[in-house]
Amino acid sequence: MSRHRAEGARSPWQEGTREALVAVGLEPLWVRELVLRALGEDLGPGWVDVTTAATVPVDDDRRAEVVAHEDGVVAGLVLLPVVLAEAAARLDLPVPTADLRVFDGARVEAKDVLADLRGPTRVLLVAERTAVNLIRHLCGVATHAAAWIEMLEGTGTRLLDTRCTTPGLRPLERYAVRCAGGANGRAGLYDAAHVTVDHAAAAGSVADALDAVRRRLPGALVQVDVRSSLQAVEAVHAGARFVVCDAMSPEQLAAAVRQIRSATSEHVEIAASGTFDLHQAKDYAQTGVDHLYVDTLVQGSTVLDVRFNII
Repeated sequence: MSRHRAEGARSPWQEGTREALVAVGLEPLWVRELVLRALGEDLGPGWVDVTTAATVPVDDDRRAEVVAHEDGVVAGLVLLPVVLAEAAARLDLPVPTADLRVFDGARVEAKDVLADLRGPTRVLLVAERTAVNLIRHLCGVATHAAAWIEMLEGTGTRLLDTRCTTPGLRPLERYAVRCAGGANGRAGLYDAAHVTVDHAAAAGSVADALDAVRRRLPGALVQVDVRSSLQAVEAVHAGARFVVCDAMSPEQLAAAVRQIRSATSEHVEIAASGTFDLHQAKDYAQTGVDHLYVDTLVQGSTVLDVRFNII
């Protein structure tokens, strides 16, 4: 009988794994499907690691450690038991245990052991690359987000991510931002309306666009992009209560914030977006905005050096 099972094969996940995913806002079935696609890139249609199958005895068991090789913020360890279980199912072998030494969101230093694993060597070898690829990337996003949050400390401005994410990985990358202490913007085009200059032009005006959205989606959160103080005040007078000031200098932004605040006694959330970098974060935050949208939060991050050492 072949040791490589069909894609539908299941091995029990380590106790508490499903609950841990749900607790941090990740859908277990979606996570499993993602992990299967990632494992499939390595194992191919036959679900086989040809080198491991030829060289590693089926009954060989080892320990492995997941180790940080530079300082950073951890994200993605919650996925590790899923990768191990699904790799074990493909090989029809027992599921390795995963003892997480730290939790996602923790700050770690180089040489810190993040997880201790034990189980069939074949499973560890097959799971290694998928696990490391995911953890390195998500730790990189969390570490980058943490650097922005550190720059914003004491300003009262909140860090928000955007839709500039890796196709297919958005839920995980949004999770990594949360691990660092950041907040998520809208998840996609479906969960909040965002009236851009193009939408306003198509509708006829910002006011017309707001009316159209509210007729279709009563009570929905509506964000409105503006490029000047005049547009900002016009948006507020049209009923906008979440204004995104785009591509403004800190001086222009400060003026826009003052005029928005004086245009109505109602609370208006103000966000800044644009091409600013990390070193400009505090200058923008000190203008009085509530949020800083950072397009490069995910795509501008670099992986954190995390390694999977089989002992």
